[in-house]
Amino acid sequence: MSNDNILTFHGHVGTTVELREGAAVPWVLFRVASTPRQYDQATRTWRDLETTWMSVKAWRVLAQNAAESLTVGDPVVVIGTLRTESWTTKDGEPRESTVLEATLIAHDLGRGVTTFRRVDRQSAVPPASDGTVEALAELEGQTVAAPAA
Repeated sequence: MSNDNILTFHGHVGTTVELREGAAVPWVLFRVASTPRQYDQATRTWRDLETTWMSVKAWRVLAQNAAESLTVGDPVVVIGTLRTESWTTKDGEPRESTVLEATLIAHDLGRGVTTFRRVDRQSAVPPASDGTVEALAELEGQTVAAPAA
């Protein structure tokens, strides 16, 4: 058994799911927002609690299918492994971001309906450099210099 931290995260797609190429392997990096609600007995109303944002990364066929299937606002369920991505900005400041590396991404069928369409895609070679650092910085509004290999 692996010591990886497996996490199930559900929420709404918060950023565009844009397909990228890293050493001939397609991948996506996007954000999902989850805002829990709590019932207030005193006012007899629901109120939103603080929103939690998660960066989600997917590779290969899962990335291609996610890019073709998901749009901003879609309710999703993501299962994957927690990873920490580290990089340095152009100003030399160290940065870290927690990323959920997805093994499964699906529409939340408790919130609507979807249609399944099977596609046939060919496998690709594993990436040498995937561009995650730049994509994370872009998501967080930073510009970066790629770290030395």
